[in-house]
Amino acid sequence: MAHHTLLAYSTTDGHTLHICERLKFVMTALGQRVTLLPLAQAGALDLAQFERIVIGASIRYGHHQPQVAQFISQHQALLERRPSAFFSVNVVARKPNKNQPDTNPYLKKFLRQIDWRPQLTAVFAGKLNYPVYGFFDRQIIRFIMLLTHGPTDPRTVVEFTDWAQVEAFAHAVCALPDPAGAAISP
Repeated sequence: MAHHTLLAYSTTDGHTLHICERLKFVMTALGQRVTLLPLAQAGALDLAQFERIVIGASIRYGHHQPQVAQFISQHQALLERRPSAFFSVNVVARKPNKNQPDTNPYLKKFLRQIDWRPQLTAVFAGKLNYPVYGFFDRQIIRFIMLLTHGPTDPRTVVEFTDWAQVEAFAHAVCALPDPAGAAISP
């Protein structure tokens, strides 16, 4: 039975959307219906039409965009009644000791700040793309990379995302139990 899943995202430079597109591709191949929208557009919908809700959000300077917590707060009651998932995208997750939900400092901090507890969480390493950043962002991110032993050359473009991990998450989302408690096999 195909479930209708909302895949809502918040992105700064577009990489979270790229990850969501891969999730949608895999989930659709598994027989699921997926609606992919930015959080601002998703918030205007009647979310009760979706059997599953997945939220993806990027990190910039250690924080998710404020709209992420606002969306969750506004729709928390429904999120708690539906199979739901949350994933964070950040460059810190490029490090093996910070690439899991229980080891990523940004995801752990965010989950402490909100009341919603998604059934499934993930952390994906993002993309470093110095040429698209403005001057200020490029300098700040280079400084952060210097401190964390990452690439600092302002011409650097590197995608740290583990696409097998993204695809495994898509499978896990499809395997979330339905609201009646029965596991759904795609």
